[in-house]
Amino acid sequence: MVLACFVLATCAWGFGFYGHGVFLAELQRQHGWSTSLISGATTAYYLVGGVLVAFTADGIARVGPRRFVLAAAATLGLSAALIPQVQTPWQLYAVYILMAAGWAGTSLAAIVTVLGLWFDKRRGLAMSLALNGASAGSVVVVPLLVGMTAWLGFRAAVAASVLLFALLLVPMVLAWVDRPSAAWAPPSADAVEAPWSKGRILGDIGFWSMAVPFSLGIAAQAGFLMHQYAALEPILGNVNTGFAVALTGAFAIIGRVGLGFFIDRVSPRGAAALLLLLHAAALAAIAHTRSPAVLYAACAAYGLGVGNIITLPPLVIQREFPAAQFATIASLATAVAGLTYAFGPAALGLLRDASGAYVVPLLFCAGVDVLAAVLVLWRPRAAARP
Repeated sequence: MVLACFVLATCAWGFGFYGHGVFLAELQRQHGWSTSLISGATTAYYLVGGVLVAFTADGIARVGPRRFVLAAAATLGLSAALIPQVQTPWQLYAVYILMAAGWAGTSLAAIVTVLGLWFDKRRGLAMSLALNGASAGSVVVVPLLVGMTAWLGFRAAVAASVLLFALLLVPMVLAWVDRPSAAWAPPSADAVEAPWSKGRILGDIGFWSMAVPFSLGIAAQAGFLMHQYAALEPILGNVNTGFAVALTGAFAIIGRVGLGFFIDRVSPRGAAALLLLLHAAALAAIAHTRSPAVLYAACAAYGLGVGNIITLPPLVIQREFPAAQFATIASLATAVAGLTYAFGPAALGLLRDASGAYVVPLLFCAGVDVLAAVLVLWRPRAAARP
């Protein structure tokens, strides 16, 4: 199950997150469209995905995890394969909205909901291992798309990449992704509790004490990652900037695996605060130095928190809310984060254009991380579970 979710995350983040950089460059080359036009489609994609992800838990409960994941993965793959075919801006927006449905059903909310059916005490480790696929998406899928585009052309490269991952993912989903039998289901004393309505969850101050700081941290992270190459390239050059980006991804895997082995025994809010402050320090260092060694070290330090910032919210939910409400609350928290970070890259772009450099945007993100670190430590409700 964890391996299947790992490959699912690789596909979701590879095509549905990191792949947008490749799509942007190729669509500009093919059609001469402006960055703002294509970025607008990306923003619409994240906004629609943020709304749809709120219903992920409902969909999995209604049709079952296997059918839901297969349908979402097929939607993601089909829409990715259609992107090279678009000829007009309205077609691009239509395909991106279709892709948003696939992203919502294959990314964080879907993965934590499926794993939540199988794991209880070691849920943190299971999620950490599975969500390493998100980092693998940048390490595997993006180079594959770039290399195959140079060899086969954009249209054939995307189609071949989608087919390759379909051949890998579909058998795993068919074999392993399903509801556990009664003998394997995690025991829960409160599993018989009636599900909370979305209105009740959205009216709970404890929910917002978790959703707001993590949404701010993820928005700052999404903004930086989208602009990282552009911010570093004038200093480091193309090749060394690529190394710095890869270093961030590599340390994201190291950080997630390392914390995963003991996160079930520490406070996820405390761990989140420390990682957010580490992000702030790394961003401040990047903003104020031109030393390659310091920039590499800062990118590595930033990477240590990249994966964990999206892994920790479900663990806060597990600790502080009844187990029967986990899937619905996790989906809503992911939706709030998605609606927030949809504006992260655009906000940094506006600050960059207004200030003429990346110092102000980077320091803005650092400030957002410090604010999120303070807010995440505020816990207005007693834990509902030990």
